[in-house]
Amino acid sequence: MTKFSFFSRVLLVWGLLASCCIPAIAQSDYPNRTVKIIVPFPPGGTTDIMARISAEQLTKILKQPFVIENISGGGGVVGAERAVSAPADGYTLVMTGVGQNAVAHGLDPNLKYDSLRDFAHISLIDFGPNVLVVNPERPFKSLKEIVDFARANPGKLDYGYTYASSGHMAMELLRQATATCTDVKKRVNCNPLPLVGIPYRGGGPLLNAILGNEIPMIFINQDTALPYVQSGKLRPIAVSSLQRNSLYPNVPTVAESGYPGFQALSWAGISAPKNTPKPVLDKLEAAMVQALQTPEVRQRLESVGFVVPTPGSAAYVSFLKAEIDQWVSLIKKSGIKPE
Repeated sequence: MTKFSFFSRVLLVWGLLASCCIPAIAQSDYPNRTVKIIVPFPPGGTTDIMARISAEQLTKILKQPFVIENISGGGGVVGAERAVSAPADGYTLVMTGVGQNAVAHGLDPNLKYDSLRDFAHISLIDFGPNVLVVNPERPFKSLKEIVDFARANPGKLDYGYTYASSGHMAMELLRQATATCTDVKKRVNCNPLPLVGIPYRGGGPLLNAILGNEIPMIFINQDTALPYVQSGKLRPIAVSSLQRNSLYPNVPTVAESGYPGFQALSWAGISAPKNTPKPVLDKLEAAMVQALQTPEVRQRLESVGFVVPTPGSAAYVSFLKAEIDQWVSLIKKSGIKPE
């Protein structure tokens, strides 16, 4: 063997070792620089707040900055698409949620990602109900009164919504749950509750519309509704979770108001692009589990009516599958069309 060939082989071996081991070393050292969390909505909303709570805790636990990048558009779809195409190295994460990762699968036939296949889901962060609220100048005091009036006056009772939001889905689910059917047990030949939906471009205009008595009722996230309920500017009728909410202890659920099994939740989680290395995902999952178990985070979430979920990847994936199935089925049954 010549001296040249010997050194060539040594260099080749070292090259192979380096290509093999450097990624492993990088993964074990994760994170060693700033991590970005894409929030697919503007600053200030519920998802943005949940992201900032998570970023604060992850920064403390993993000793590197976790920063927020707001990329809004398409009801969260634009930001989700950006995350799907990001490098799968753990340095770009994304807030996933009911609109862009469950409802969108029923509404957009050309969706550019699959929420189960194209993301590595780290943990669900929170979930909470919507609250059916009415303007206090309206006479309704119970869900039964609303349903009875709508049936007796078809097409004369309006509601407001923002397209593809959890509140929109909750109202469609209510219309189906309160449908009149020729065979109630088999749910055959059913006509949904004859309400008239009025669309609004964003939560701000929608909230202004009900506060101004422009529309009589909406479903709205429990945290957003709370200050207006407390001040008497909105009257709560029912919450959309299976159990009563701690901040609305005297407000019945839709389920206990005569429609068993009714549930429509707003939720958010944190995820990464698919193919993110497992050691990185494991470290992120462990950090999120730790964060969600801290008294500080639990208090912050529960103080605005959110439920702290079972943390971790497996629980989140199971939850997400159920959400996709529910909303895709409802959208198909309701005949809701893409905007």
